[in-house]
Amino acid sequence: MNQMVSVSKRVALVLSVAFLMISTFVFGVGQASAETFTVKMGADSGMLKFDPSKVEVKPGDVVKFVNNKLPPHNAVFDKAKSPDAAVAVKLSHKALLQKLGESFEVAFTDDMPAGVYSYYCEPHRGAGMNAEIVLKK
Repeated sequence: MNQMVSVSKRVALVLSVAFLMISTFVFGVGQASAETFTVKMGADSGMLKFDPSKVEVKPGDVVKFVNNKLPPHNAVFDKAKSPDAAVAVKLSHKALLQKLGESFEVAFTDDMPAGVYSYYCEPHRGAGMNAEIVLKK
């Protein structure tokens, strides 16, 4: 009887360790592999553009927009040129950043449809300050 209890305890211990290892892998990998991409608003050269003009992301990634040159800037996602108009509105940051170095972040999640999300700077849209983020799944 004692031998059976000992075997049961060992089996329970092995199963617990296996469960912890699998849980750590499943829940830890997604977070560890998420990346933050930086987009400069206003190029170092002084051009009115987003740099880089195209970023490829996956769910869990974050894009950080930094006011770099020639403010004010913002990033408004184009409802007509995005896979989902409601997501475009959610991602948009309409408030103008006035000071150099100011920033904001947008996060891409699993519930967002994959595709090309086009965005622009409202004050400089006429100057061609637009870019895109490609969400891949």
